[in-house]
Amino acid sequence: MNQLVLSVPTISCGHCVKAIAESVGEVPGVGSVAVDFTAKTVLVTGAADPAAVREAIAEAGYEVAGCEVAR
Repeated sequence: MNQLVLSVPTISCGHCVKAIAESVGEVPGVGSVAVDFTAKTVLVTGAADPAAVREAIAEAGYEVAGCEVAR
């Protein structure tokens, strides 16, 4: 199982957290999503394609500034 840690500096409220979590949760292969409002990060576990996760965040209206993949 992989872990993705994405930096999303535009997270600014609880609505942002909910919108990102719902959008990313629909990506095939996502096991779990944790959005950290304070750190402005999104932690995704599972076998999802990192590009698809980034696209889901963009479709929710947020910009990804960086992404780390841990295996």
